[in-house]
Amino acid sequence: KEARYSNLKHRPMGLGIMGFQDALDKLNLNFESSEAIEFADSSMEIISYYAILTSSELAKERGLYESYKGSKWHRGIFPIDTIDLLEEERGMKIEVSRTSRMNWNFVREHVKEFGMRNSNLMAIAPTATIGNISGAYPCIEPIYKNIYVKANVTGEFTVVNHFLINDLKKLNIWNEETLDQLKYYDGNLQLMGGIPDSLKEKYKETFDIDPHVLIDIAAARGKWIDQSQSLNIFIKGISGKKLHDTYVYAWQKGL
Repeated sequence: KEARYSNLKHRPMGLGIMGFQDALDKLNLNFESSEAIEFADSSMEIISYYAILTSSELAKERGLYESYKGSKWHRGIFPIDTIDLLEEERGMKIEVSRTSRMNWNFVREHVKEFGMRNSNLMAIAPTATIGNISGAYPCIEPIYKNIYVKANVTGEFTVVNHFLINDLKKLNIWNEETLDQLKYYDGNLQLMGGIPDSLKEKYKETFDIDPHVLIDIAAARGKWIDQSQSLNIFIKGISGKKLHDTYVYAWQKGL
């Protein structure tokens, strides 16, 4: 009954993202690229824009959520505005782009006039299970392995990154020998011969991606989100300094 009371009072929800790596592969973008950061930024802006606008349209149609008065929405504070508030609180610059591509003045005016139906709208949750079920990469994660063995009650299956297979086929280098090499090197293209550097860059596995890049992408996306995002950081090797520097960098980017 407590959950029912709270949910009906605040009407929170959490729209998120799944299959970010799939989208990058289809767009032929490397995870460690400025284009990937731009895509994370622009795609989350679209979700944020329509989530906020639709909640405001529902408020116009069905009324405000009960605890709306005094909320950030009520005070005209949107997720994008909270970076400036954080800067003010810290007294230091947060190096995150504030660029927007859509007509936010329209949404701000709509919320000002009609309010919001939901207290919270966006949160990126870990989606490992439903990612597996739907055949997409979980959440906003980079690819963990290019090849792995999946086991269930009917036996074991070797699963190979199908985006990689398609690219190898285009270059006429997908064959038994390439598959054997993939198995031998546990999916790590960086250790394989005869693979173009462009594919090695595109299909880097998680531990070969610079943790700072994952943080840059999260920071670009995060400014549009009113709750938070589940983000795993993968660090190769054992280094207290690298771990410390990674957490400090995330803090500096406002995460």
